[in-house]
Amino acid sequence: MIDLHQFREKKDQLIALLLKKEPSFPIQKLLDLDASVRAANAELDELRHKKKQLSSVRPVTPESIEQSKQVGDQIKRSEAQVASDKELRDQLLLSCPNIPSEDVPVGNKESNRVVRECGPAPRSVEGAKNHIELNETVRWFDLETATKMSGGQFVLYTSEGTKVMYALTQMMLANNVQHGFNPMIPPYLVNKQALVNSGNLPKFAGDYYEIEGEDLCLIPTAEVSLTNIHANSILAAEELPKRYTAWTSCFRREAGGYGSAERGLIRIHQFEKVELYSIVQPEESSSELERMVACAENILTQLGLSYRVSLLAGQDCSFSSAKTFDIEVWLPGQNKYYEVSSASNCTDFQARRAGIRYREQQGEKPKLAHTLNASSLALPRLMIALMEQYQQPDGTLALPESLRQKLASLW
Repeated sequence: MIDLHQFREKKDQLIALLLKKEPSFPIQKLLDLDASVRAANAELDELRHKKKQLSSVRPVTPESIEQSKQVGDQIKRSEAQVASDKELRDQLLLSCPNIPSEDVPVGNKESNRVVRECGPAPRSVEGAKNHIELNETVRWFDLETATKMSGGQFVLYTSEGTKVMYALTQMMLANNVQHGFNPMIPPYLVNKQALVNSGNLPKFAGDYYEIEGEDLCLIPTAEVSLTNIHANSILAAEELPKRYTAWTSCFRREAGGYGSAERGLIRIHQFEKVELYSIVQPEESSSELERMVACAENILTQLGLSYRVSLLAGQDCSFSSAKTFDIEVWLPGQNKYYEVSSASNCTDFQARRAGIRYREQQGEKPKLAHTLNASSLALPRLMIALMEQYQQPDGTLALPESLRQKLASLW
């Protein structure tokens, strides 16, 4: 949630930055509603003070009683108007995205800036198969059986695919722990307030699965659960940074139609992901973002995959993010890059919604922390990259030694 107090002090500068993120957002309407609520509250304070004075007038006369009644009626009308304006303001405030950093490019996806390309040079291989075609040989997953039991955009991993999934997860968790992130297994079901705290509601209402008759929803990402570990808490400065990593399934409705390029494991309703989450002091969040990206990149380096890191333009950043780096793997079968990780600095946006604060010294006023999150990594798309980058002419896979060693240690 943005800080309206900052907008009052640096209005033009912050409006320009916000519109870089969402050009159509009615920021002036929000500011006008906020000004109206503050003015009405000031007027209410005066009316309440006047009523208090009238109630202390002695002797009581018919005139003073009538005057007190008129002020009381005026207070009721003003309170109703303030409540109405405040509700509209708060709804609009919760729908307002985070303010992007000044170094975030202007524009949408076409304005994303490639920061670096890593690993082997990406190759466009003539006759390269996509992961669905390769799966006819390696049999890592079964889409047809999953469709029978669950409908489209679900997947059943076979014995070998499950083995690959577990091997990759073990590599990621071990890597993340070495980078200082503590492993967690959070709930997959959260209440709606948890989604508000993380920035998923009200903006993305309908994009997640709800449990009918209960105030519970399936998480679209472990970021939601991890945001709420320290909701409405005041941490000591020496407790920071807090770093967590979690392996969970994620559930998304993915409403809308997608083309043939989105088939298979590219976009599914339930997928496994290892998440990174940090809570830090504000002056540490920029360096923490770089740390997260490096942590996620290390997995791709271990696997010898071709990938690139891009700084996202304002309109391509997520709702809660002030600055995002995407890590994209090269998919020869698609002849394009696809996101496998998104690392975001959410500054104090989630912390303000969730009440995540810290105190530098005992007795001092608590301050808002900064929160960050990153995928490390999205497993289905990582599996696609392994299949397509390590495919052989006969349709088999020559997997990297690091993964083969991990697979050999499993069943």
